[in-house]
Amino acid sequence: MSDGPSGDEMAIPDFQPGEIVLEIPARTEYVSLVRVVVAAAAEIEPDIESARIEDLRVAVSEATTNAIEAHDLHGVSDRIRIQCNLADEEIAVVVHDMGMGFEPEEVPELPEPDAPDRLLHESGLGVHLMQMLADESEISATDDGTDVRLVVYSSKRRRRDSDG
Repeated sequence: MSDGPSGDEMAIPDFQPGEIVLEIPARTEYVSLVRVVVAAAAEIEPDIESARIEDLRVAVSEATTNAIEAHDLHGVSDRIRIQCNLADEEIAVVVHDMGMGFEPEEVPELPEPDAPDRLLHESGLGVHLMQMLADESEISATDDGTDVRLVVYSSKRRRRDSDG
């Protein structure tokens, strides 16, 4: 046994406690795997309600699907990285793609879901759904790709925040 990696061994990156990283090919067949992994990670925190875990699953599914579409649109073959961080009283998920990014403020407003002309729009709800379902959502685009960060709080934190 050696004390460290030899020259031909790959060094293992340092991960934070409570961190799970999943890298997937940019293919829609992998979205269901991402949903399962994120839900299983969230279930580790006993104070996150099952309804909130389901909200997170849907939000992460939307973010992952958007990342896959970005890779497809720009001909990017790199993998998509999904990073789950379990922290005190919350779970944060970052979906990272190597697409060209976009400005969330430039996403057009859509008619209300019950408006008749809403039927004319087949897509475009992903960003709005993510914002609605997560307690925090942030989209940042750089030359290195796009990160979508989604956070869901535990019921204990939600109660404390609403009391404060």
